[in-house]
Amino acid sequence: MPKSKVYPSQLKKARSLKIAVSAKQQKILSKRPYIPGQHGKKFRRKISDYGLQLAEKQKAKFIYGLREKPFRRFFKIASKNPKATGELLLTLLERRLDNIVYRSSFAKTRLHGRQMISHAKFYLNGKKVNIPSIITNKGDILTIRKQADKDKLELQDNEIPNWLKIDKNKKSITIVKLPSRENAPFDLNEQLIVEFYNR
Repeated sequence: MPKSKVYPSQLKKARSLKIAVSAKQQKILSKRPYIPGQHGKKFRRKISDYGLQLAEKQKAKFIYGLREKPFRRFFKIASKNPKATGELLLTLLERRLDNIVYRSSFAKTRLHGRQMISHAKFYLNGKKVNIPSIITNKGDILTIRKQADKDKLELQDNEIPNWLKIDKNKKSITIVKLPSRENAPFDLNEQLIVEFYNR
């Protein structure tokens, strides 16, 4: 499918939220840092508290490539700990299988990582897996199933977080510890997301 059929909608969202989740989006945003439909800098009216909360939720959904239903499901899981709901939400999102593949530099984007998992290109602890939303745990090992896929894999130039260990020869990923709030790669105000759902 030509990129033009998919890319513009993602770029429009990236510009609206002022955040890029790919190198191409970052390149465009650096040239056009204003929202779609706006040409150059213009005065924008003050955003309401609800607007700020909604925007932060939309930003998190865009970063991790989730629709409302699965994102809300993760929030419900995180809300079982009322004292640290926002922090737990972000760490749960970081522990998703598709995010692990992306963060380990095995995929160009989280969407690419999701496609790789959906096409069952990995083993998780020795068992074939094709569900991108699986939450990983400390000690889990992710390996590429087929030698042909190992040979074709090109590691991306992503910064690998310290809670992941990559074996470039075996093309494997080990979760050596659980991520903390500080490991989230974007500047998100998770408390605004909590406030949105607790209205």
